[in-house]
Amino acid sequence: MNVLHNSSQIRYPIGFGQTVLIALVALGLTACSTPPRTKPATITDRSTPVASVPAQEPVPPGFYRVKRGDTLIRIALDNGQSYRDIATWNNITDPNLIEVDQVLRVKPPPSTARVVTKPIEPIKPADSKASTDKKVATKKVDEKEVAAAEPKVDAVDPPIKLSWPAKGKVVEEFNEAKNKGIDIAGKMGEPIQAAADGKVVYAGNSLRGYGNLVIIKHDNTYLTAYAHNRTLVVKEGENVRKGQRIAEMGDSDANMVKLHFEVRMNGKPVNPMQYLQ
Repeated sequence: MNVLHNSSQIRYPIGFGQTVLIALVALGLTACSTPPRTKPATITDRSTPVASVPAQEPVPPGFYRVKRGDTLIRIALDNGQSYRDIATWNNITDPNLIEVDQVLRVKPPPSTARVVTKPIEPIKPADSKASTDKKVATKKVDEKEVAAAEPKVDAVDPPIKLSWPAKGKVVEEFNEAKNKGIDIAGKMGEPIQAAADGKVVYAGNSLRGYGNLVIIKHDNTYLTAYAHNRTLVVKEGENVRKGQRIAEMGDSDANMVKLHFEVRMNGKPVNPMQYLQ
């Protein structure tokens, strides 16, 4: 008997391992056929938004909002006023107690407005507490009152003529960014003289960086300041004459014996050299 072998008709059984292999290959081909992602996935921000701090309203002309570190004497100097006047205009009985965000009048009130005057305590020495962080409620300023208080054109006094407050060499010149006056070198104890007639509106050492300081108000426009003295020989409220001795040269709150001399026009530092004769 002849047996014919037809290879095309022979069937081989498929094992379990071969079935798994075929399935893996099929999955691989399917994955390869999926197009790659070309854009980043969308990210949804579910974090809580941070609330923005509301901006403070600007103060009207003639008023000032107290900042951290301010003192009443500094505010007065920068606005060409006596700190006692500012205290009176704002009914402040203790000049050492002003607070951050407190709004102060720094220009004279209208002559028709009634000003309540209270006794004013003297400024404490330099280690006294400056303005605090405590928030205070401030009155809303009457717009009509502000309009009446602020003239359309500020009165400007004629340029002041000053004499030299000390004898010596100018060792540092005026620079609005670095030095708000001039520095005059000298010897310990030499006389410091008033540069013009006026009234002493401050005599003390509560303004950081100035040491023993005298400030003289000459008119509604000009102030002069004399810093780093050894001793002061005038008192607040005293009227002085041009050339009068007001202090002795020293080195209080300074690195050498010198006079730091400033001229302020409406509170703004200006170069003393254009006024000295």
